[in-house]
Amino acid sequence: MPELPEVETMVRDLRARIVGTTITGVVAPFPGEIVYPGYDQFVRRVTGQRIQSIVRRGKYAILGLSSGDVLIVHRGMSGSLLLRRAGDEMEPYVRVLFELDDRRQLRLNDPRKFGKVFVMDPTGAERPLPWDRMGPEPLNGSFTPARFRERLRGRTGLIKPLLLNQSVVAGLGNIYADEALHAARIHPERRANTLRPAEIRRLHAAIQEVLAAAVEGRGTTFSNYADIEGRAGQYQSALQVFGRAGAACPRCGAAIVKTVVGGRGTHTCPRCQRPA
Repeated sequence: MPELPEVETMVRDLRARIVGTTITGVVAPFPGEIVYPGYDQFVRRVTGQRIQSIVRRGKYAILGLSSGDVLIVHRGMSGSLLLRRAGDEMEPYVRVLFELDDRRQLRLNDPRKFGKVFVMDPTGAERPLPWDRMGPEPLNGSFTPARFRERLRGRTGLIKPLLLNQSVVAGLGNIYADEALHAARIHPERRANTLRPAEIRRLHAAIQEVLAAAVEGRGTTFSNYADIEGRAGQYQSALQVFGRAGAACPRCGAAIVKTVVGGRGTHTCPRCQRPA
C-alpha cells in the first residue's frame, strides 16, 4: 500500500503540474470508488472547479477546489494516480478519470478496487473528514517526542500494530514501521508500556529520519507503486530489513527474519532487535 512517502511524492508532483487547471469532466468506469457523495452529485460538485491547492494528510491527497470543497483521494492498496495526456493509451484498471482543461487527464488506476474518492466541505460539518481521528503528521512540528510519548501513554499493545494505527501517528505503514523499528533497535513485539523514555525518543527520531529519506528517494516500489508518470520509486535499494528475509543485517550481519505481527508480515534483525 502506498504510505506517506509515496503519497507525499505524488502530492508534490501534482502541485507543480496541475494547480491552476480546471476539472472539465469526470468518467468513472467503476463508480464504487466514489465514496461520497453519490455519483451524480459528485460529478456536479467537481466539474468546472479550478484546482487551487494540493496537500497531504496521512495517506490522503487533498485537492482544494475553487468552490471551497476539497477533492480527496486515497489510492488504496494498489492504486496509482497517473497524469496523462488525453489520447494516451489507457491503463487497464482506471476506475475514476478526471478531465482537465489543458487536455490532460488524472487517472486513478486501481487493480484491486480499494481506492476511495470523496468531495466534501473541508470543515467536517457535512460529514466527518476521513482523517478526523488521525494522529500527528510525523514530518512537521506537531510530532514532537513529548507528543509521541503521550500518544503511547497507557497503551499495552504491541508497538508495531500501534505504529500502524493512524490515530497514533499519521501515514506510517508496514514498510516504514519495520524500517523505523530496526533503526531504533526495538523489537516489533515489545509492549508499548515497556518502552523506556530513551527508546521512545530513539523511535521518534527513527520514524522521522526513515520517512524523510524515503520522501527524498521518491518512495519505495516493492510491488506496484508508481508515481504520477508511472515511474518506480527509488528508495527500495536503501531498505535495511523490509523484504530482505534471509539477507544480512546491514548493522550486525545477522540474518533478517520474517514473522507475522498483528497480521502483517514483519522483518526483524534477531540480534539488533531483541524482544526485551
